Amino acid sequence: MTRSPDSGTFLILQLRPETEAADEEFAAFLSRGGLDEADVTRLRLDQTPMPALSLDDFAGVIVGGGPGCISDDPVTKDPLEARIERDIMDLMPEILARDMPFLGCCYGMGILGAALGASVGKGRFGEAIGGVDCAITEDGARDPLLADLPREFRALVGHKEAVEDLPEGATHLVSSAPCPFQMIRAGQHVYATQFHPEARGENFAQRIAIYRDRGYFPPEDAGRLTRDVLAEPITVPERILHNFVTRFRANA
Repeated sequence: MTRSPDSGTFLILQLRPETEAADEEFAAFLSRGGLDEADVTRLRLDQTPMPALSLDDFAGVIVGGGPGCISDDPVTKDPLEARIERDIMDLMPEILARDMPFLGCCYGMGILGAALGASVGKGRFGEAIGGVDCAITEDGARDPLLADLPREFRALVGHKEAVEDLPEGATHLVSSAPCPFQMIRAGQHVYATQFHPEARGENFAQRIAIYRDRGYFPPEDAGRLTRDVLAEPITVPERILHNFVTRFRANA
């Protein structure tokens, strides 16, 4: 845990068991969100189970990505990934009931979808690592996190599973052709993105090196994928992260 919490801090929950990947992601959250380490409480759930905590102590919750999948067979699921998943899922009923500011990134989309009762699976909308064209919906254009963004933008993705149907009561904010549910909102403050709002090409290049043998792509494609992501002019998604932090830090 980075620091003792107060009501103006953000709780950053990380799921990646690889220290290099977790540290890179954490640095990206700080940089792209306009945060200092003094602004956050960092928990690496691969290292320690979720401690007793009060959501009253935080301005919002940010959940990072990871190699686990909500839709993996519970019988064969890695025990560490299963425990991390339980820890976060146990937090979701209170987050939803309070309409607590929450931003789930990639894996966090599966978490929110599952918490809302939606189907999450690998059969329809998984995306290979790389850039994708995203479009803001009409509802998205009215959302405070997206109102100042261009209606179309590029984002970086790489995921085996996806939310397969819009959860009941959720608002559809961003779509893409390969994966329709790129960003959704529950209530007024609970968000999830399938793309990575914290990531630029250099972040994905590092993740490609770390996860080359985790089934996201054939290992021999690592060089080509690295060149491709480094060539992507990704600038818009990080504004969503920054808007989230700015909006809910001000409210706190």
